[in-house]
Amino acid sequence: MNNKILRFQEVTELTGLSRSTIWRKERLGLFPKRKQLGLNSVGWLASDIQQWLENLPSSNTHKGAA
Repeated sequence: MNNKILRFQEVTELTGLSRSTIWRKERLGLFPKRKQLGLNSVGWLASDIQQWLENLPSSNTHKGAA
């Protein structure tokens, strides 16, 4: 597993989500919990973000019948 710590900018780039969307999804339990790195800094485990990305539903699963 990858134990690299990703900061907000890296997470937003990888997920395509805004900062506020990440916070909202995290509060709702729909996004991995951040880790407190210091008094004013947080990060996410790269493995947690990778697993979240792999478990996203495919955008093709909700297409209407042809």
